[in-house]
Amino acid sequence: MKILANDGISKSGIDQLENAGFNVETKHVNQSDLVNHINENKIEVILVRSATEIRNDIIDHCPSIKIIGRGGVGMDNINVEYAKEKGLLVINTPAASSQSVAELVMAHLFSISRSVFESNRNMPENGENDFKVLKKKYAKGIELRGKTLGIIGFGRIGQNTAKYALGAGMNILAYDPFMEKASIEMDIAGQKMEVTIDTTSMEELLSNSDFISLHVPMPKDGNAIIGNNEFEKMKDGVRIVNAARGGVIDEKALINALHSNKVSFAALDVFVGEPKPSKELLNNEKISLTPHIGAATLEAQDRIGEELAEKIINFYKK
Repeated sequence: MKILANDGISKSGIDQLENAGFNVETKHVNQSDLVNHINENKIEVILVRSATEIRNDIIDHCPSIKIIGRGGVGMDNINVEYAKEKGLLVINTPAASSQSVAELVMAHLFSISRSVFESNRNMPENGENDFKVLKKKYAKGIELRGKTLGIIGFGRIGQNTAKYALGAGMNILAYDPFMEKASIEMDIAGQKMEVTIDTTSMEELLSNSDFISLHVPMPKDGNAIIGNNEFEKMKDGVRIVNAARGGVIDEKALINALHSNKVSFAALDVFVGEPKPSKELLNNEKISLTPHIGAATLEAQDRIGEELAEKIINFYKK
């Protein structure tokens, strides 16, 4: 039985699959060549991340495929419902990357509260001659402790982000249309405690948050969750992080909000048009940038690979 991990898989995942008798191929195949490659090699399982799309052409023209797997949470690059209608198993790893994404969000929160990202751009080039100028420029940071973090989408990643933010002394406002409250278990120095957070309305979150972090899938209608209307309801000087999906924030509206100082700083790990983000975003001095690495820790990759392997093995055991 052959598996194509077209966007890669951890060695621990490969070992688990090979020990169970599967043949795992990890060489990336271009999107335009996928149908032919799958059919020529009789691939039964295709595993992807965000780089490869599994659309109707592959589902319709690759009869050997039994399982489509997504390493990560969001599956907007897979025609999930259509695949299920055709009798295919579609799997993902919703829990495996929650902690790693939450930690990246916290890294961005610290970065945009103290202008670490911009300082790191300017110090190598100007630090020797303009040290005092840069010191004065970046001496106007703010602390996270005591500030309110609004979390839009309060699933696994949102709740993990809340754990870290609570540990940093932040207050939490959470919006999620699918839940009224969530109990978060904190483990502090070996002592466990439970914090219950009641979700609130989007309007209250937008108007009362000092920082906002998004943890939502891309809406099916393709419309941004945060646009001009939402920015208008926010506090002046709010700071916002998106490590969810490119497009859940209207990028043009974000740039306008940055120009008007409605948003003082932003942090983006995801972009519309990946892998070619807008140059206007990339060149904006008020944006902390990472190239879609939310789940890209060694630990998360191991968890993702092992969870995919376990689900595949269990399917063939039936």
